[in-house]
Parts: sequence; structure tokens; C-alpha cells
Amino acid sequence: MAEIEIPSSGLARLIKAESVVQRQLEAYNARDLEAWLATYKEDAEQYLLHGGLLASGHAEVRKRMVERFNDPVLHAELVSRTVMDSIVVDHEFVTRTFPEGQETIEMICLYEVNAGRITKATFAIGQARPQQ
Repeated sequence: MAEIEIPSSGLARLIKAESVVQRQLEAYNARDLEAWLATYKEDAEQYLLHGGLLASGHAEVRKRMVERFNDPVLHAELVSRTVMDSIVVDHEFVTRTFPEGQETIEMICLYEVNAGRITKATFAIGQARPQQ
């Protein structure tokens, strides 16, 4: 198998994109809405895979997430991460409180990072499973 050489500028983009998404994950798990929102560009968009736009811009994203960040059990466990240029794909198990109680959902989160901030996030959401 031939080795692929990544130019140093390309490697820097990979590291930068991954570090932005890692900061986003850490802020999410700390339930720090302001730090989490700071990883998103002001006009960033969030989508549900094959389901349309969830939120556009900081005001809508904040409104969508404020209640979730008040959930004391909110936690995302990173299962795996793939990075390709400015795209970061996280596979996660997210625990939070639903109307039925505390449950965990499996998610695939695809982040597009440009100029050091997330510009677009697309989420594939699995079935919620009650905590045992």
C-alpha cells in the first residue's frame, strides 16, 4: 500500500478542525453553553440528516440547546472520530433526560470546520435506549 503524503498545511488544517470539535465536545460535557456556542460560527447551521434544518445562527442554536444544557445528566461519550481535511465525524453515545426518563441515544455527528469554527453540523440520531 502506498503512503499518502499530507502537506504540512493540510496537517495543520486536520489538527485545527479536530481541536475545534474536541473543544465543542468538552464544552458540551461541561454543559457550558457559552463555550460550546463559541466553537460555532455566528451563522452556523445545524441539520438533521435527511430531515432538514434544525437551527441557523447563534440565536436559534442557543434556543434549541439552552434547556438541554440545564440537564444534569447530559453527557456525550465519544466512540470514534474520523477527520478528513475540514470535516470531522464523531460517533457518540449521548445520555440525557427525555420525557420518558434518562436515556442514551447513538449519534453520528458530522462537523464542517472553517476558519477555526464549526460552520455546519449534521446529525444522524439513533433510537433512544433507557438506562439500565
